[in-house]
Amino acid sequence: MPSNLPASVRDAARLPDFRNLGVLLRLLVGVNLLALLTVLLQAPHWPALHAAWLDMVARLEWPLLGCALSLAGVQPLLVRLRFDWGAVLVLALAAGFAAFAWAVLYGATGVWRPVCWALGAGALMLAYFDYRARVLSSAMAEARLLALAARIRPHFFFNALNGVLGMIRSEPRAAEQALEHLAVLFRRLMGDHREMRQVRDELQLCRDYLAVEALRLGERLRVCWEVDDSLLGAQMPPFLLQPLLENAVYHGLEPAEGGEVVIRGRRLDDRTMEFELTNPLPEHAPVRTGNHMAQENIRERLALFFDLEGALEVKRLPSSYRVRLRMPLIMPEADKAGEPS
Repeated sequence: MPSNLPASVRDAARLPDFRNLGVLLRLLVGVNLLALLTVLLQAPHWPALHAAWLDMVARLEWPLLGCALSLAGVQPLLVRLRFDWGAVLVLALAAGFAAFAWAVLYGATGVWRPVCWALGAGALMLAYFDYRARVLSSAMAEARLLALAARIRPHFFFNALNGVLGMIRSEPRAAEQALEHLAVLFRRLMGDHREMRQVRDELQLCRDYLAVEALRLGERLRVCWEVDDSLLGAQMPPFLLQPLLENAVYHGLEPAEGGEVVIRGRRLDDRTMEFELTNPLPEHAPVRTGNHMAQENIRERLALFFDLEGALEVKRLPSSYRVRLRMPLIMPEADKAGEPS
């Protein structure tokens, strides 16, 4: 989490995003497992377990679903609250739905028992989400992000520097520009890879990379950009597109002695954006191994940042190779204010 954010936002980040599909699934499964544990502890004998479990589920699911939907609805408010106040609101909703269901929907007495159970279950789930966030966002996440940052192959820099050396006398201006692009790449590699960056910055990084690769490939390297301008201000994890683009050049264009890489970016809806990279797949060129390390690393990073709402899809077509990268559309507040309603 960037250190320059307000303290309230940093604290609220420990609360789960209740609009995230992975969080909702874990919430529903976790509460049902707690209900099963409760039944196991209370059932007087094994034959009574089945009936007690069915009764518990029948009473639990409606207030649980209502609470989950309400938490998704108040997520914008939870983001602005401190962690302790956000937790109080979450537990209050859980207790409120439990009391309403028990007293109004089921017409039962003794409301304090389901309310206490809902408070206990809610506290345990919040503790689980907080623990999971701390584990995934500390040393393990940092190590994985740094591992991907090192994915730009050393042989790329070696070849690029050799290309610059060969141009210094004949094309000094081009050599100077190539060194500028290399300096940008190095500077970004040394940055903090845990912070989200704008899409325009990631695209510029890709252009700097391609400018250096053009020293080796020349006219064999062709790139078609089809990125929606409305995505340029959106936020995304760093170093997602460049490794995929590097794979496209190394495994597609080089064996084919040239070709075109197509990079597309678009909105799927108001909450999701998608990037697609397509490169030629030569029919008779030798197959190069090692194409999956960056892909698996990117999948892990998407899971760290977005849980189930980030995805990487790969499809090998008869004459091309296509990679699709899907993630939530996160716009800064300033850009949101400028969008038409």
